Amino acid sequence: MKIDLSSLAPREAHDLLTSAIIPRPIAWVSTVNKNGDVNLAPFSFFTGVQWYPPVIAFSVVNREDGSKKDTVVNIEQIPEFVVHSVSVDLLMPMEASAQRIPIGRDIQEISGIHLIASDIVIPPRICEAAVAFECSLEKIITVNEGANAGNLILGRVKVLHTDDTLIENGREIDWAKLNALGRLSGNRYCEIRDVIRSETN
Repeated sequence: MKIDLSSLAPREAHDLLTSAIIPRPIAWVSTVNKNGDVNLAPFSFFTGVQWYPPVIAFSVVNREDGSKKDTVVNIEQIPEFVVHSVSVDLLMPMEASAQRIPIGRDIQEISGIHLIASDIVIPPRICEAAVAFECSLEKIITVNEGANAGNLILGRVKVLHTDDTLIENGREIDWAKLNALGRLSGNRYCEIRDVIRSETN
């Protein structure tokens, strides 16, 4: 079957694309606006860009009315953010933060997490997150305009936070202990259960 995604309604194209690109890690991002209001939001278009100096990226799609989401607006005002990995145990608060919450009410509306001060950047980080990247804005790349347009946000990692117990061999994070949540399509998620080891990579 050959499918022309551009011929589909936006939601149909979304469903096909997100069901084909799986599993996806989730960037749980904290930002602040110029008034100091904190926003938390998850994004499942998330990846690394380069490792030295370390740069990561996530994409924020505009709302149906064409307006930018709070995360983009905040980063334009205060060009710093924290990206957190989402472990399986944080599914419920992460999903709660995906809802539209009045500005400045995020931490009051989301139970099960606590915010603590970051070391370098202004936005706080989530205490319960097993991995957190404090980032400064490298660049925002806007793809198209209006409804469903993408805003690719590149951040330079300034500090990586993780629990001592997650470090394996002093050089990498233990994937099993991290127990990261993966995004599938619709309301489906996955966790890492089996690992295939290759001797050629």
